[in-house]
Amino acid sequence: MVRKVEVCPYNEKWQTMFVEEARKLKFIFGNDIVDIHHIGSTSVPGLKAKPIIDMMPVVKDINSIDRFNAEMNNIGYVHKGENGIHRRRYFQKGGDNRTHHVHIFQDGSYEIKRHLAFRDYLRFHLEEKKSYGDLKEHLAQQFPYDIASYISGKERLVKEIEAKAIEWYEGERLC
Repeated sequence: MVRKVEVCPYNEKWQTMFVEEARKLKFIFGNDIVDIHHIGSTSVPGLKAKPIIDMMPVVKDINSIDRFNAEMNNIGYVHKGENGIHRRRYFQKGGDNRTHHVHIFQDGSYEIKRHLAFRDYLRFHLEEKKSYGDLKEHLAQQFPYDIASYISGKERLVKEIEAKAIEWYEGERLC
């Protein structure tokens, strides 16, 4: 089965879905977890998004996470290793009809700041949030069964927003 690229209007239920799943992850990882963040487009109120909840648990030691793979599998997750990002542990839930992505990083990782900056920047910059959502919607219509082209099509704008977001985020945290 080919996975369909679907972008929908923001759904208030996404926050509840995050909270419910975060509770399960906290139970599994216990004291290894420092925090769990809702990231990605479903974490930005008003942003059009693929209806997949992206979660970012922050852990004390990334090397300890692999011992939880069976427990994650028991609640429907497939372990994907680093999946292209060094020192990340990545899990997907829902197969071709994905519902959740879990991106685990060790406390202090630059990737944590990068994800939070992008999320928070879009929460406060409405024009860029709208431009990003419109682009994603257009790309999903243009490439409904081609996730690689969808991702490639938004790459330039994501990098532009990310660069501004990091600068903004660092400035905001100094205030």
